[in-house]
Amino acid sequence: MATTPLTPKVQEEITKLSQKSQKSETFSKDQELTEKYDRILKTPSEKPSKIQPLKIQDLKEAIYEHFGVKNTDELKKSERFKMATDGMDELNFAEKQTWEMLYRKWIDILPDETNEEGYGCINGSNIFKYFRPWQVFNLDSKTATQDDIKTAFRQLSKIYHPDNQETGDRKIFERLMQMYNSLIPAIPKKS
Repeated sequence: MATTPLTPKVQEEITKLSQKSQKSETFSKDQELTEKYDRILKTPSEKPSKIQPLKIQDLKEAIYEHFGVKNTDELKKSERFKMATDGMDELNFAEKQTWEMLYRKWIDILPDETNEEGYGCINGSNIFKYFRPWQVFNLDSKTATQDDIKTAFRQLSKIYHPDNQETGDRKIFERLMQMYNSLIPAIPKKS
């Protein structure tokens, strides 16, 4: 039988109940405490609060800090920013989507996009929004070997290869190939 982890609230209540039961001398009190304990365990656990998306100002500040500027005008004039965005489509700084895209590219995964599910999501990361091969292959960048990368890639290939009639997907497989090809040269071969 699988057990579910106890929430801090339930742990606290169990501690209180166990302290009371030690002081209690009669069977009826113990039985009452046991019933109360059973009711606590049977109540559904509290759902974690939904993570709120970042506001546009928070996104802007993170980008400004990353590129060492104070505002959007300075960002547009920054040589570092111009080099980083060279080759990208025209950026519309009035739209939140632009700031989210910049945040994803240079800062991190947006807080409300962690543990994503659905099409293109592998190990909680949407492979079409983020290029995070270590997370997708579920490997540690400090300890992974070329064999580990190959094994992880093969496992995902069995699922997403276009020849797989049930679960194959060409777009996902091509993205996985890009990730694999970016990781293999980064890890030296064992001699």
